[in-house]
Amino acid sequence: MERNPQSKEGIFAKGKLFELVHLEQEDGRVFEVARRAPGVRLIIHDKAAGKILLTKEYRRELGEWDYRLPGGKVFDSLDEFEAFRTSGDDIIDAAKTKSIEEAQQEAGVEIANLELYKKSILGATVEWDLYVFETTDWQLSIEGQELEVGEKIEADNWLAYDEARKMVLDGSMQEERIALILLQWLNEKGEG
Repeated sequence: MERNPQSKEGIFAKGKLFELVHLEQEDGRVFEVARRAPGVRLIIHDKAAGKILLTKEYRRELGEWDYRLPGGKVFDSLDEFEAFRTSGDDIIDAAKTKSIEEAQQEAGVEIANLELYKKSILGATVEWDLYVFETTDWQLSIEGQELEVGEKIEADNWLAYDEARKMVLDGSMQEERIALILLQWLNEKGEG
């Protein structure tokens, strides 16, 4: 969320990943926002083969396996995010760098070039942006995946575009805001 220079911001609760913020409006009302550092997702596809990579990841919040676009957090803590926000640096550059790292870690893919496809904004009262990048300029890593402790991710799910579309529509992808973006991408590319 872009800060309104006319709004005074006060953090009234803070954890490692979320903070609760009061934004005082010009008329004196208070707007409350839950803020989390942004994340990234990657559309890694092989245009010639007509396939896209979806990871299969065990998700604690679902209690089951879910198909997803590879990705993760741009910053591991709110303190890192706040330091970045005050630095004046470009968030797209930071998100690209993290996307390249996440592609290696979660999918075992080395990325050479990325393009921002879309920024997903969650809503007015919960600030958690996701930057979705796409690439056709990649190769499988010799090292393979480099998962963090506790991550359970299978990364060999190369699906035809029409299969990915079916998975979005049948609910096999449960991160719905990203599933919708993938469906939009498939429609724009005329695939599936």
